[in-house]
Amino acid sequence: MYEEWPSRLEGAIVWTRTVSAGAVYPVLPDGCMDLLWADGRLLVAGPDTHAHAAEVDLALVYAGVRFAPGTAPAFLGVPAHELRDQRVELADLWGGAEARRLTERIDEAADPVKELEAVALRRAAAAGPPDPLLSEVVSRLKAGGTVAGAAEAIGLGARQLHRRSLDAFGYGPKTLARVLRLQRALTLVREGVPYAEAALAAGCADQAHLAREMRELAGITLGAYSALANSETAQPSGSRTTA
Repeated sequence: MYEEWPSRLEGAIVWTRTVSAGAVYPVLPDGCMDLLWADGRLLVAGPDTHAHAAEVDLALVYAGVRFAPGTAPAFLGVPAHELRDQRVELADLWGGAEARRLTERIDEAADPVKELEAVALRRAAAAGPPDPLLSEVVSRLKAGGTVAGAAEAIGLGARQLHRRSLDAFGYGPKTLARVLRLQRALTLVREGVPYAEAALAAGCADQAHLAREMRELAGITLGAYSALANSETAQPSGSRTTA
């Protein structure tokens, strides 16, 4: 079972998921990064460029704070491209002593999920703010704008935008645009919009274009995604687990 709700941390989402033993859940690229708590471990899910297949040996309850695109690097203190397509122990980023202290605090809390969010809130308050120019890029790309239009709007050249995007998103702005476009299409598909209509509304040239993006970014077909999304064990595209 999966649940999510808006975090008290601006732009973030808190989520929980109970994962059955033996299940395999594809986690699709969404432009986000997550702080994860699972079975007494704190981990970070980096930005994905392709589907991440999480195979679970034991039944587990996961919880996470999903950061909006471009906001996690300031929180973590690590450029996003260093964590691209990875799931890493928080101890590798913040040191073993700090990770153990936070893990014990969460494990012993009356409400571990609430304490996980509190960890994110405290850390975010002490960290620097995300790059405001790249926040504007995300807003424009989410609305279906072009990379060239976003770059012009914030006054950055193509090379400058690419370099800053690597630090903020883990990949260049063109990849981010593809990921966000795919997510727009999948949101419509989950709402029951026919594939062809969803493709055009999301900004794809046609249904075939969307199907190619699904194969390249998600590794599954639209039909397989629809079946997964409609099943009881479906995992929304933004939620993360570990392999």
